[in-house]
Amino acid sequence: MDDVRTWQVPGRVNLVGEHLDYNGGPSVPFAIDRFLTVKVRRRDDDAVNVWSTLPDGTRERATFGIGVAPDDGTVSADDWAAYPAGAVWALGTVGPLPGVDLVLESTLPLGSGLSSSAALTVGVVSALADVAGLDVAPLQVARLAQRAENDFVGAPTGLMDQLAVTFGRAGEAVVTDPLSDDAPARVPFDLAAADLALLVIATGVDHSHRSAPAAQGSAPLPGGGYGERRAECERAAAELGLDHLAKAGLDALVRLEDPVLRRRTQHVFTETARVKAALRTLGEADFEQLGTILTASHVSLRDDFEVSCAELDVAVEAAVEGGALGARMTGGGFGGSAIALVPQTKARAVRELVEQRYDALGWKAPEVFAVRPAAGAHRTA
Repeated sequence: MDDVRTWQVPGRVNLVGEHLDYNGGPSVPFAIDRFLTVKVRRRDDDAVNVWSTLPDGTRERATFGIGVAPDDGTVSADDWAAYPAGAVWALGTVGPLPGVDLVLESTLPLGSGLSSSAALTVGVVSALADVAGLDVAPLQVARLAQRAENDFVGAPTGLMDQLAVTFGRAGEAVVTDPLSDDAPARVPFDLAAADLALLVIATGVDHSHRSAPAAQGSAPLPGGGYGERRAECERAAAELGLDHLAKAGLDALVRLEDPVLRRRTQHVFTETARVKAALRTLGEADFEQLGTILTASHVSLRDDFEVSCAELDVAVEAAVEGGALGARMTGGGFGGSAIALVPQTKARAVRELVEQRYDALGWKAPEVFAVRPAAGAHRTA
């Protein structure tokens, strides 16, 4: 067997542009300095053994064949092993693969909205392609990882997360365009130079974008609440005669009769405008204005897209009250994390106020920590 090779893959925070990727709109995520480490070693048979150690110390193991496929009964889509199995299956469409031993070690809180799933699938695709000697370009890695989540796991995600963890770079954010065939652009986002911190407030409220059970006699709803929002956006786009809802103009809000579809469209329309404004503020290093944009994004996600929850709302309100320039939920919603853009001198006060508010409500203390832009997936050994 060959020597062990090691890959490091970051999680990601989406700065602004939530629920736009599958609607054909831009987003501004960045890779963060919390990682998934993937260690891979070639085997002399067709087995794939996966050992996973989670941040809380929990250890799990799975075994399947290199020819694993969706719905073949080997790995259930509801099993954690569906993510590495999906990555193996997706890469297997590119070329022949050897059996491997995989060891996964993560500092990314699961279900926190920091895209641990994209880190896992991008990491397995990258590491396995390396061992197999397959020449897979970074953009193709991201797309294969997305295919693993979409077609094997059943999570109807866009491509934003995979692009962020693949193309991230220290001191920069990634500008994603889901309708482009080119690698994404980057924009400066140097927190240290501005004496700022970006705090993640992991609420501890888990979320999942896998298929959710439906009423008796109905088909499962892909992706739970996330899938429901995506389906609503697709209906709105169809009623407007559009391929993607992000192409909607202001007139769309008066053309749609369904008040729910109007609210979903209003979020997509205004969030797209917020991304464009955010890119200007990043270019000018106007972080006070950026903070205002983040808070406005949360209000839209809470009221128009309706994907927030009480824990996220309290985190955002307390962060702004404590001195943050702005704050919002990040990720698909229905739990997960909020982010707060905070002057370094006020980071402790913000964290303590959020913790106090949670304690007063009888909630479990959130995990609050600072992140900064980091390098995307890369081999370290």
